[in-house]
Amino acid sequence: MALSLAGQWVVITGASAGFGAAAARAFGAAGANVLLGARRVSRLAEVADEARRAGSAHALEHALDVTQTESVTAFAAWVRSVAPRVDVLVNNAGGAHGIDPVEQATDADWEAMFQTNVLGTLRMSRALLPLLRQAPSGILINVGSVAGREAYAGGAAYCAAKAGVLLLTRALRLELCGTGVRVATVDPGLAETEFSLVRFKGDAARAAQVYQGVVPLKAEDVAEAIVWVASRPPHVCVDELVIKCTDQAAIHKVHRRTPA
Repeated sequence: MALSLAGQWVVITGASAGFGAAAARAFGAAGANVLLGARRVSRLAEVADEARRAGSAHALEHALDVTQTESVTAFAAWVRSVAPRVDVLVNNAGGAHGIDPVEQATDADWEAMFQTNVLGTLRMSRALLPLLRQAPSGILINVGSVAGREAYAGGAAYCAAKAGVLLLTRALRLELCGTGVRVATVDPGLAETEFSLVRFKGDAARAAQVYQGVVPLKAEDVAEAIVWVASRPPHVCVDELVIKCTDQAAIHKVHRRTPA
């Protein structure tokens, strides 16, 4: 039987758009209280309002930059001030920067990917695990990627970063065994969000080509999977969930329809 999420306290990082914003709305519709963090505070306020309209009794937002320890510490202090515990932590902040081969790639892109995907996830987990331990059925959900399971040319740093997320998730599960805190990863494949627009540094035409001829996942599809993982009974942990669109068999195998 599914665990009711009504009244639970859910923290979501990177919640201003994409999977994070969709997850905020989905948890709100399930009756959960959502605490949202991201750098784009104005957009974050809009998402919080959407979560309230969806059904959340408490949908609050606070500035958060997971690449800065001081920001994570301030965010965690804010969470403690407004919530008695954390039932669900969704480490969603991340993303890709550039698709250059290693010979042409830049330190700035590499550092951005490791700071957000790996170190950001570690910082948030460290900061909020004490509150997760106070929950009767706490769960930490990291949003990974199929790129952490299969490499592709031009994705060396991003694949390495998401592989890091996968391995740190497994390590956390070992460290928290016996505490009652569950640890899971949801790893999406091709999904149409701002991901490609960010990766290609605002080149909308190039970003659109990624999804041409394909029916990709939507942010709502991934959000639904995250909520499903969070709503399993306390004795059930979905360790790793891989979700891809039907048109994608693997990173390198995508069915594309010829335009009519």
